[in-house]
Amino acid sequence: MATTAPTRTIEKELWAAGHDVIVGIDEVGRGAWAGPLMVGAAVLPREKRVNGVRDSKMLSEANRERLFDRIADWCDAWAVGAASQEECDELGMAEAQRVAARRAVEALGVSPDAAVVDGKWNFLTDCVPHVEMRVKADRYCLSVAAASILAKVTRDRIMRDLSASYPHWSFDTNKGYPCPIHKTALQGYGPSAIHRRTWVFMDHYVPWSGVPRVCKPFEQAALF
Repeated sequence: MATTAPTRTIEKELWAAGHDVIVGIDEVGRGAWAGPLMVGAAVLPREKRVNGVRDSKMLSEANRERLFDRIADWCDAWAVGAASQEECDELGMAEAQRVAARRAVEALGVSPDAAVVDGKWNFLTDCVPHVEMRVKADRYCLSVAAASILAKVTRDRIMRDLSASYPHWSFDTNKGYPCPIHKTALQGYGPSAIHRRTWVFMDHYVPWSGVPRVCKPFEQAALF
């Protein structure tokens, strides 16, 4: 559990600089082997606050679920954009993240003039005029922390629903991320229809010659 609650310090700086609509942005699913990549976007009110908001990684699944509706009702606007596993394979992860972020911003119903993103990479250049890039913003920036919970819960719910169609890979518990059960399922059953076929885990954990890793142009699959 994070010991320090995220604040509106960055948002207040941007409001003071003349930016009116500020959106916090965070992604989830980039490191997963299966399922979509998702980007959350949250525009917060200037005064009201919801207690307990933290970086989604600092909260249990039950606490994220408990907070979801409260955060959604609290936000002035929010949205979650997705890039499917097919788009992750076809476009590459960097472009897939740009696509998911653009979809999230377009779905907000408002036009943000500034954004705060977690990390050092500006993947919003084509949809928000001013972008603040802050390392670990999901831990100390309130709008980014809210976006992280909205994105994480939305994606977790999708993966739990998909697990009914793909029971062997335990997506209800691992949400498509690497774990021993997931690796064993890949060795026994191969990849499902929602696995990312260009990823290197296909070389390591799928021993079936008839289901090879899909290689992008100019890319050579690993030898083992």
